[in-house]
Parts: sequence; C-alpha cells; structure tokens
Amino acid sequence: MVSLETPVCDFGAPALDFSLPGVDGKVWTLDDCRGEKGLLVMFICNHCPYVKAIRDRIVRDTRELRDYGINSVAIMSNDPSDYPEDSFENMKKVAETFDFPFPYLMDETQEVAKAYGAVCTPDFFGYNDKLELQYRGRLDASRKEAAPPDARRDLFEAMVQVARTGKGPEEQIPSMGCSIKWRDGEN
Repeated sequence: MVSLETPVCDFGAPALDFSLPGVDGKVWTLDDCRGEKGLLVMFICNHCPYVKAIRDRIVRDTRELRDYGINSVAIMSNDPSDYPEDSFENMKKVAETFDFPFPYLMDETQEVAKAYGAVCTPDFFGYNDKLELQYRGRLDASRKEAAPPDARRDLFEAMVQVARTGKGPEEQIPSMGCSIKWRDGEN
C-alpha cells in the first residue's frame, strides 16, 4: 500500500463531465449530481483503511452539506481485479450498509480519475455553483484511524464557505490516502 497526498488546489479548474453507472442502477452525469451551490466529487473505494476510518464522517458531512445546497458524488476508480473488495457488487453492499446519501459510481475505465487528476483514496474535489474547483483538501485530521470526534471538520467548513461565498479557503491541508490502484500499473 502506497500512501499519497493530494496536490495543492488548482483554484477555478472546471469540473469535468462524466457518465458513470451507479450502484442504484442509474447512469449519472455531472449535471445529475450537482447542487444549487456546488458539488463535492469524492474518489473513494471499499478496501482502503483511510476511507474506512472516515466513512461515517463522509456520510454525516455530505448529509449536512445538502442543507447548504452542496450535493456530493463518490467515484470508485480502483482496478477490482486486484482488489475484489472494490467490486461493483461490494460497492452496492457498502453503499447500502452505510446508507450513502450520494450516488456511488464505478469508473471502470479509470478515465474519470485520470481526467480529474485523482491520486488517492480519499481524494476530495469541492466545486462552487459555477463548477469551479475551490477545495482539494482533507476531510479532517483522520488517517488510518479516525481523528477524535471533536476534530476540526476541514472539508465541511470549506464547503460551507464555498456555498456561502463561492470561494474556498486559501489554506488547505492535503488529503492523504492509498494510491489509486491503476490497471496494469498505469498512472
């Protein structure tokens, strides 16, 4: 397992369209996912200990962000042939078990992850109402274990700021996680 950090936020970069199958049986596009005040695009998976440590917080924060007009979507881009826990069937189980309040999509070709420049799980991309990138940081101080319950909610606070002002915070702490599992060692 390789741990990576996300790059610095490229403020203003546009969200890129996609058309991906969800665990709910629907095919989702960028426009289907966006909220009135913005969109949080998350690259996650089922097997990563960094993601497992924060799944309940992701659910909490994305539920609360809807009240601010920010919708969310999760995309799984790992190659499940090497990581069976990340299979589409297991994605369905995880989404149901944790009652994901957002579409959970399979990026089988890995083209969406590559287009976004996603590097790890979790990797968060927070967009404003114009779908301009405003946040590329961590959820909170969690690593492979969850941070204390009273830890600062970096992503949540940043996205509330985006909903209110259209701009993300200038200072952002990178997300850290497992590298995306590219097919045949691609990058």
